[in-house]
Amino acid sequence: MTKVNAVFDIGKTNKKFFLFDEEYKEVYRDYVNLPLMVDEDGYESENLESLRKWIKETFDAVLEDERYDVRTLNFSSYGASFVHLDYKGKPLTPLYNYTKELPEEVLKDFYKAHGDPLTIGAETASPPSGMLNSGMQLYWLKKTKPQLFSQIKYSLHLPQYLSYLFTGIPVSEYTSIGCHTNLWNYDKEEYHKWVHDEGLDKILPPIVPTSASINTTYKDKKIKIGVGIHDSSSALLPYILSKKKPFLLLSTGTWSIALNPFNSESLSKEDIAANSLNYLRIDGKRVKASRFFMGNEYRLQVEKLCEYYQKEYGYHREVKFNQDIYLGLIEKPAVYFKFEGISLQRLPHKTELEPFETFQEAYHQLMIELMELQIDTINKAIGNSKIKKIFIDGGFTDNDVFMKLMSHHFSSFKVLSTHSPLGSALGAAMVISDKQITSEFLKENYRMKKLVPLLF
Repeated sequence: MTKVNAVFDIGKTNKKFFLFDEEYKEVYRDYVNLPLMVDEDGYESENLESLRKWIKETFDAVLEDERYDVRTLNFSSYGASFVHLDYKGKPLTPLYNYTKELPEEVLKDFYKAHGDPLTIGAETASPPSGMLNSGMQLYWLKKTKPQLFSQIKYSLHLPQYLSYLFTGIPVSEYTSIGCHTNLWNYDKEEYHKWVHDEGLDKILPPIVPTSASINTTYKDKKIKIGVGIHDSSSALLPYILSKKKPFLLLSTGTWSIALNPFNSESLSKEDIAANSLNYLRIDGKRVKASRFFMGNEYRLQVEKLCEYYQKEYGYHREVKFNQDIYLGLIEKPAVYFKFEGISLQRLPHKTELEPFETFQEAYHQLMIELMELQIDTINKAIGNSKIKKIFIDGGFTDNDVFMKLMSHHFSSFKVLSTHSPLGSALGAAMVISDKQITSEFLKENYRMKKLVPLLF
């Protein structure tokens, strides 16, 4: 029988289940794509009951599998999402989608009562983002559905709800409280004054460390069950545990997020206006983050390039960095792309592809323009920190043009690409383990590769 650590890693699209052995090697995985439901307004939302059923059935099946001896169970999931429980411990509402819009009058009322958006944003390190500031969901429920709100005994962040399914113990923990929720005053290290003024602290369960675990008996089996962790903080954890010197992690995908876990400066109103934010580490210390919607913009623009140059979608994945094309383009710097999902003043009114004879040329120009924004977000996240090393993970590590441009623009840094499709799941397993992580861990498990700066 192999001793294993079990983790549910719940994304908005894919729900995954992993078993890791004692050396954190993956020995089993299962995943499912569950159909969505709609909330009372007809807006798409997670089907909580389907999720609960899949989690319970998946875990029960593994407990009965004689190949595995399950020692621990933990959960990582996306943030900015609450499950509201009634006095019997049952969910009262749908799991509202964080992309759902908050009514304008609710936002106006909130800022009229509690202070202007940038001041509150700086204090809570949360740029105003509607429902993505999940604390605003609690305010919205209180103001627009008072009858329902009065029935809430506890509001649990999603990772903690998943833990609650097995332990029956409601808790809060730092990484979920700290992910742009608008709830936490980073300088005072407690819930913001507005949370107390509105009485919301009464429905938020006691805060425990992210590394806390509950020894429980489940189906006659003794298991150590974690309290759950927010996925971005979880993906950062293997780096923090194995690297002591300051570094920046650039996590690429739909969002490109630059994460600096070695920053102690407070955010300014200017930072908030520029979409910088803080996350909380598992020990309650702050992580400075700066982000932009890179992957989303990239997909939209590549679709247009494929259409214009009559290439099949997917052709872009074969494009390699071409030094001659690059040098030719930067001789006369200009902006040619009108971005769709990123609002910036500098953009042209429409995309101009006529100057580019080939797909390759236009694609290089697109990456040059996206890289300008990337450089800016990285510099914002670094701030005054003494950082000399940058790790890059996620989808863009396979993009040759992006990686070459990163190595070029950050040639004074040691830049390393890493590959770990297990990032957030692995962090969730590690956070409740007693096993020490050595500095060799990333090298052995993350296919780390040092980028060589370009020589022109």
